Amino acid sequence: MKSLLTNLLLSLFFTSSLLLQAQEMPSWNAKISVAPELQKTFAKGGRLLLHFSKQNQKEPRLGSDFTVGFTPRDWDGKEAFALDSHDTGILSSGAFPSSGKMFCQVVYKHNLDDAQENAPGNWYSNIDSLTQTSKEIFRLNLNKVIVPAIIPEHKFVRTIEIQSKFLSDFSGHPRYLEASVLLPATYFDHPGQSYPICYRAPGLNGRFTAINNKLQDKDFMKWWFSGKAPQIIYVFLDSHGPYGDTYQVDSENNGPCGKALTEELIPAIEKMVNYNPASKKRYLTGMSTGGWIAVGLQVFYPDLFDGTWSYSPDPLDFEHYGLINIYKDETIFYNRFGFLQPGVRTIYGEPTRSMKDWIQGENLISRSGNYLVSGGQFGAYNAVFGPKGKDGLPSLMFDPFTGKIDHEIAKQWGKYDIKKVLEKNWSTLGPKLQGKIWIWTGDMDGLYSNVATRFLKMFLDKTENPKSDASINFTPMAGHCEEWSDEDVLVMVGEKAEGKSTAK
Repeated sequence: MKSLLTNLLLSLFFTSSLLLQAQEMPSWNAKISVAPELQKTFAKGGRLLLHFSKQNQKEPRLGSDFTVGFTPRDWDGKEAFALDSHDTGILSSGAFPSSGKMFCQVVYKHNLDDAQENAPGNWYSNIDSLTQTSKEIFRLNLNKVIVPAIIPEHKFVRTIEIQSKFLSDFSGHPRYLEASVLLPATYFDHPGQSYPICYRAPGLNGRFTAINNKLQDKDFMKWWFSGKAPQIIYVFLDSHGPYGDTYQVDSENNGPCGKALTEELIPAIEKMVNYNPASKKRYLTGMSTGGWIAVGLQVFYPDLFDGTWSYSPDPLDFEHYGLINIYKDETIFYNRFGFLQPGVRTIYGEPTRSMKDWIQGENLISRSGNYLVSGGQFGAYNAVFGPKGKDGLPSLMFDPFTGKIDHEIAKQWGKYDIKKVLEKNWSTLGPKLQGKIWIWTGDMDGLYSNVATRFLKMFLDKTENPKSDASINFTPMAGHCEEWSDEDVLVMVGEKAEGKSTAK
């Protein structure tokens, strides 16, 4: 009875929120057309995202004040699509500029192999402007294509792209694996030498083109070639997938991503750079989502990797998924005291975004109208951790509009719950993980992920046969990823490769 009453109240709250949103939605009309040269590659069912901004210092699609999402089901792209603020099915977020001039831009998100809005192949328009008092229909023309980022040629940089047989067979069409490699300063001085190798897992939806950030960092590059940097091959992985970040693990929805990484991509990279697997100097690192990947790969492939350095990892214990216990809580939108569940905070503990608002944002950008294929954090979680649904798409662990948790699905997430995996298999995993785990996080992590890391540490501190020697450190008053430094990680990896202590 309590559960029924809770669900009724949540449904009433959601309905009233929609009505309020509709009342507050300003009136506007838009016509969106496709440039003739793009019409031949039009894909039905993509998501239109209209971005409005009060300033024009940057493109609205890269940061807007107000965003509208809508999926036109029967549009073929040949005629302009008419959209107005009163259309059923529109979702919005942010504050529509109340007066004066504003700038607008539209994106058509239709790349089914990459769920991100600014993914290669998606279309966008020029920037237009209008005034709040204007009664005219504003017109936007999809005439530009987002192109892939380019890694510049550099003597010490290698890129690799291979077609994955495992993922292609799973999906029924070609899928590719990519990575970029930064070679150590002495690489060409010692032909044939095998260097230690470190795989850097990206943050959420990160790309192998992240190497560009290091190439453009003058201080880092000066250090890399100064003779002070450890001589390590540094590999930048790519985690893009059809539903967002793949977390580099096998899943029912993304396919055998872990198998593809460990049996296809890594052997190809190591052959290219002449790494000798017998040296046992293959390491992992990453922050945020990459921090989870770094721990997850070390745990799921304990014999393949020889050490991991993880910073501010996503929740490693699903009983503390931020502040949510996915196995017992009724909803992710409200805590057990009836208050809105916070999802993001400052280092002083001030909530800045609720879980309800977070999911509303993912519902907005998804062509399904819910977070199912949003490409965002929770769209990715569902695809990675959850089972495939009856419609062939990822299942939903919680209702996108009430937050109600489906505990049958949540239970199936358990095989990716790092703490549960370790608890269940410590007698076999424990010995293989000795001397291989280092984790750092801020004790005021902005996503509350430090809570799960605390409980993982509590478990590891109590282990026996063997007693875990994992190093898990918390920095007071530090936020999400504040501790991260490529240089610090590489120094510790170098010390590990040389057999020295890596305690910091």
